Amino acid sequence: MIRSTLVLLLLVAGCSSGSQPESQPQKPRVALIMKSLANEFFSTMAEGARKHQAEHSDQYELIVNGIKDENDTIRQVGLVNEMIASNVDAIVIAPAQSQSLVPVLRKALEAGIVVVNIDNRLDATVMKEEGIEVPFVGPDNRAGAQMVGEYLGERLSKGDAVAILEGIRGTFNSQQRVLGFEAAMKEAGMQIVDSQSAQWEASNANTVASSMLSEHPEIKAILSANDNMALGAIAAVKASGKGGEVQIVGFDNITAIRDAIREGKVLATADQYADQLAVFGIEDALKKVADPNVQLQDRETPVDLVTAKDLP
Repeated sequence: MIRSTLVLLLLVAGCSSGSQPESQPQKPRVALIMKSLANEFFSTMAEGARKHQAEHSDQYELIVNGIKDENDTIRQVGLVNEMIASNVDAIVIAPAQSQSLVPVLRKALEAGIVVVNIDNRLDATVMKEEGIEVPFVGPDNRAGAQMVGEYLGERLSKGDAVAILEGIRGTFNSQQRVLGFEAAMKEAGMQIVDSQSAQWEASNANTVASSMLSEHPEIKAILSANDNMALGAIAAVKASGKGGEVQIVGFDNITAIRDAIREGKVLATADQYADQLAVFGIEDALKKVADPNVQLQDRETPVDLVTAKDLP
């Protein structure tokens, strides 16, 4: 009996010796929270992020989330709360609304989570009120829209009537793109006869653009703050019987718009490299996770004009 006990003790000691394999250090978990994945721009962003994670799977884990449509701010706030509860190391977010997401992102920061803002800049005034700073990674939306507007202006006659399809009012990127369009049209001597929100959505844009064309039959161009709305404008122009008479420009360079440019239905768009935009934000977030003393700065990413001559 004594001998059996000694053998058992030796076995236990052997199992607890240093020969046990050491547990692997836990990889940081990064949550990517986007706007509507029904929008090709954001699905492309997600694909780019997943590809990057697959190529760096030894460095971090990725959780991808999105909302059902561009207006679902409440759900996006809920997603941030879920990621806080699951103790992720970083949140990279394209906020649906520039003001409403700030308070919940303050909670994330207070929980020790790294936060990086991409695509649509958070409101500086609200961040100041909440006592936080969040680095922004994204393009100069105003400069990109002005570039597109200037290209359009060169192909119109001075005094021509134009209209603008805005995104969700109150979002920074929509405001900046509208300012860029307005600056380009003013410089070219165009007359902006209408400017309305179509909520970033093609169906809304079809309805709004149809109304614009009915009320202002003199319109010669429609400037859309994203490509989804440009698709709606295409349908409205066709239904009005003005195909070939009204120029359309957009912003984002999604696949359907590239096809429309080749077919002559759209004049130009702006490419802000959706497949890389989230990756830039993830890279910055990982730097901060690795070294909390790193002070992240705003990072301007590329935006380029795309016309028929730029497409294969």
